[in-house]
Amino acid sequence: MKRNRFLSVIVSILTLSLISCGDKNSSAGSDGETDTAFTGSVFKGAGEFIPCEHYFFADAEKDPNRESFAGASSDEATKPEESKGTVGMTCMNLNNPFFQLIAQEMEKAASAAGYTLKAMDGKGDAALQNTQIDEFITQKCDAIFLNPADSKATGSGVRAAHDAGIPVFTFDIQMEDPEVQKLVTYHVGSDNYQGGRLAGESMMKATGGIGKIGIINLPEANSCKKRVDGFKDYLMENNSKLEIVTELNGKGDRVKGAEVAADMLAAHGDLVGIFGINDPCALGAWASVKEAGKLEQITIIGFDGSPDGKIGVFEKKLYDTPMQFPGQMATKTVEAFLRYVAGDEL
Repeated sequence: MKRNRFLSVIVSILTLSLISCGDKNSSAGSDGETDTAFTGSVFKGAGEFIPCEHYFFADAEKDPNRESFAGASSDEATKPEESKGTVGMTCMNLNNPFFQLIAQEMEKAASAAGYTLKAMDGKGDAALQNTQIDEFITQKCDAIFLNPADSKATGSGVRAAHDAGIPVFTFDIQMEDPEVQKLVTYHVGSDNYQGGRLAGESMMKATGGIGKIGIINLPEANSCKKRVDGFKDYLMENNSKLEIVTELNGKGDRVKGAEVAADMLAAHGDLVGIFGINDPCALGAWASVKEAGKLEQITIIGFDGSPDGKIGVFEKKLYDTPMQFPGQMATKTVEAFLRYVAGDEL
């Protein structure tokens, strides 16, 4: 891949419109701890995966930072006197606090290294993200950081960047096509399969492993598919008597999560649990469960360890929110880019 280093200086200030700015062999050991090694499907490119951790009420009760993501820094980004170049970044939803934090941490790390980060909101639209990638190519960005709204549909953007000699670093969500994965310079994400197993473990503990449950999913996102796979595999491998009777797409959104949870309850009034693939979906589900008067009956598990999710656990709206570390994800992505620029092997 041709490396475009230190191109013409683009002096610009990051303007983030933060409107409030959105293999499978591991098993639980005899002591109840879950293997944290990456256990998802084979990844064809270079990358690293950060294990998730449980976040229960006992954790929330003693956590002085439950209103922020784990590992979030409070340092302000330093603006370089003269930028070495520009990195384009597009993520699926800058309204989500998870991605807001990633954008902020990337800006800090890039700025500290002398680079300007141009962050754009993909608004859940793969076609828009492909257009944004085209803009980054036209602007001759030194690299592109991509969190795909659709693991397959943004493949054309990755191919275009590769053809233009611009390295692509994916974060959080990896590309679906193994051939496209090979075109990605580096990927940093959570071990979503392992995190899904944590969610399955919690669901079994909270429900006694018996009853009907629903899943609010997001099949467009590879990471969310892995969470569901890990969840299901944990139940199966541990002889759970839980029956998954409904799976609906909550679009990763709190409002949509509430809507599909209401549909689940209308069709299956005897549910004992709901697993939401992220905290917005899970908290949306809680609102519908409350409206239906079934809070004592239904356990809700989220995912992310977002500030809202952790507060939800503290307020006993959620039983668990397997915690990701978006700050690490952001800084590790920038670090990989800097190693690439230095000519180090990734």
